[in-house]
Amino acid sequence: NSFVARTNTCGELRSAHVGQEVTLYGWIQYQRQGLFLVLRDFQGLTQIIIPQDEAHSHVKKLLSNAPVESVVRVTGIVSPRPPGQENPKMPTGDIEVKVETAEILNSCKKLPFEIKDFIKKSEALRMQYRYLDLRSFQLQYNLRLRSQIVMRMREYLCNLHGFVDVETPTLFKRTPGGAKEFLVPSREAGKFYSLPQSPQQFKQLLMVGGLDRYFQVARCYRDEGSRPDRQPEFTQIDIEMSFVDQAGIQRLIEGLLQYSWPEERGCITTPFPSMTYEEALADYGTDKPDTRFGMKIVDISDFLRRLDIQFVQNALSYPHGTVKAICIPQGVRYFKNKDLESLKESAKSQFNQEIMEIICRPDGSLKSLLTKFLDEEQQSELIQALNVQVDDVVLLAAGEHKQVCSALGSLRLESADLLEASGLVLRDPMTFHFLWVVDFPLFLPKKENPTELESAHHPFTAPHPSDTSLLYSDPTKVRSQHYDLVLNGSEVGGGSIRIHSAKQQRFVLEKVLKEDSEVLSHLLEALEFGAPPHGGIALGLDRLISLVVDAPSIRDVIAFPKSFRGRDLMGSVPDYVTPEELEPYHIQVSWPLAEKEAKQN
Repeated sequence: NSFVARTNTCGELRSAHVGQEVTLYGWIQYQRQGLFLVLRDFQGLTQIIIPQDEAHSHVKKLLSNAPVESVVRVTGIVSPRPPGQENPKMPTGDIEVKVETAEILNSCKKLPFEIKDFIKKSEALRMQYRYLDLRSFQLQYNLRLRSQIVMRMREYLCNLHGFVDVETPTLFKRTPGGAKEFLVPSREAGKFYSLPQSPQQFKQLLMVGGLDRYFQVARCYRDEGSRPDRQPEFTQIDIEMSFVDQAGIQRLIEGLLQYSWPEERGCITTPFPSMTYEEALADYGTDKPDTRFGMKIVDISDFLRRLDIQFVQNALSYPHGTVKAICIPQGVRYFKNKDLESLKESAKSQFNQEIMEIICRPDGSLKSLLTKFLDEEQQSELIQALNVQVDDVVLLAAGEHKQVCSALGSLRLESADLLEASGLVLRDPMTFHFLWVVDFPLFLPKKENPTELESAHHPFTAPHPSDTSLLYSDPTKVRSQHYDLVLNGSEVGGGSIRIHSAKQQRFVLEKVLKEDSEVLSHLLEALEFGAPPHGGIALGLDRLISLVVDAPSIRDVIAFPKSFRGRDLMGSVPDYVTPEELEPYHIQVSWPLAEKEAKQN
C-alpha cells in the first residue's frame, strides 16, 4: 500500500483488523439488491455492506446503481460477519466492511463478457478485450508468478553467480538457417533489417569481448504461425558462458530452476536424468519424451526375425528395418473400435505407417491377424516380451526405424489422451519430470531435398569431440554438443557448446551447409581474434511458465499475445499503411492483392 491512497488491499483484511477504519479501491465484482457488494482488486475480494439508514442514503444510491466492474473507492469500518455467515472459501471471509463514504471513480459500460474464470469465453473475444480478460484471477496469478520466477532467476544469475545482464539489438541482419525472420525496411533503397530469432550472434560476440557470463530476458521473433506453444514474438532466458562444457551448463540450469521454482509447485530434484537422442527416439518415438507415464516402445525385431512372416521379413530386409510395438494397459476396457481405427488412420495419414493391433483376451490368449503365424509357445513368448496383461491392447508397426518410432511415439501420446478422456490419470500436471536429451546429430537431411544437409540445432553448434574427424569425411554421422531440456514432453530449453574456431565455422557454413558465409563475416572475423571456448542455452520462458501453471496455451501466460494467425485482435494488427508512409522506405504495395487478402480474411 506504499505510495497510494488506500489503507489496505481487498485481499488482506482479517479478524485482527476489526474496528479499524479502512479505505479500499477496486472493481465491483458483484452487487446484490442494494444490500452488499463484493469489491475486487489484484489481491483478492472483500465484502462491502451498503448502509441502509437515511443518513447514508446517497451512499446507498451511489453503490446500488453502480454497474458491475465500475471502479470505486470505499471508506468504512471493518466488522466481524454475523455468526453463521462466515465464508471459509474467502481469505477475508470472517469480516466485512460497513461503508461510511464512497466514490465512483469510473463507471463501467456493458461488458462483452463476465469477468469470472468459470464463464466460458471464445478465445477471439478474450483477445479482442484482453485488458478485461487480464482482470481474471487466473491471468493475474499467471503473470504475477511469472514475474516472481523471473526475479528469482535474475537473483540467481546476477547476484549469486556473477552474470551480466546485457540488452542486445533487435534490428540486425538475417541469420542463415533456422526459422524465418521478420524483415524491417530501412531508408536505404533495397536494404532491410531482420528481427533476431534469438540473440545468438550477439551473445557469442559478448564472449569474444570478454564478458565471461551473459544473461538476458530476451525478446525474440519468428515469422511463423502461432500454435498453442508458439508465438511470433516470444521471450527466452538467454545465457552464455566462456570456458564451460556441457555438464557445466546443465548444472547451472538445474540450480537456476531449483532456486526459482515456486514453493506451491513442490520441490524439484536435481540432477535431472539424461538420455541420448537415439535412446529417446527408440524408447519414446520423439526427442522430447513425456516420462510421466510408461507405454515405452519395445523392439521385437529379434523375436519375429526367426518367424516366416512375409510382411515382417520385408520390413526387416530394408536398411534400418525394425518391428516395434507399444502396449496400452487396459485398452480393451477403455477403447472403442472407432478409437483403434482412429489411431491406425492417424499413423497412416501422418507417417504413412501401417499398424496392426493385438488384443489380450480375458483367458490370456491373443486376438490378432499376427496370431495365425504363431504357435502357443511363440504367443507366450510375445506376451512375455511385451509384458502384456489381460485387456491390454498392443499396437505393432514394421518398417524403417525412424518412421516406425515416430509413428508409435505419436500413437503413445494419442492413446494417453484417449485413456485420460475415459477417466484414467496418466499425466499429472502437478508432477514435473525434467529430462536432458543429448548427443543429437549435428546435421539432418533437408525435408525438401534429402541430398542436402541443414543444422539440427543451428550452424554455430560444435561437433562432439569424439566425432570431429567425421565432420570432414562423413558429416551425416557427426553427433553435436547440443542439449535440450524437456519438461513433461515439451521442450523448454535448448543450447550447445559453440564452434570457437573461425576455420571450422567457415567449413561448416560453406562446405557442409552450402551457405554464403559473407552474411556472417563479422562473426567469422571475431572468432579469429582470440575467441574463448564458450557455450550457452536459452530457456523458453513462455512455455516453461505455461507448464508450471498448467495453462492450455502459452497465450495464457503472456499479457498481450497474438492469435493463432499471428494477429493482435485488440489493436487490429497488422494494419495497412499509406503509400506516403511507405515512400521513405522505397516500397510499393500491390494494392489489388492486398485488398483481395483483406476480403479473404
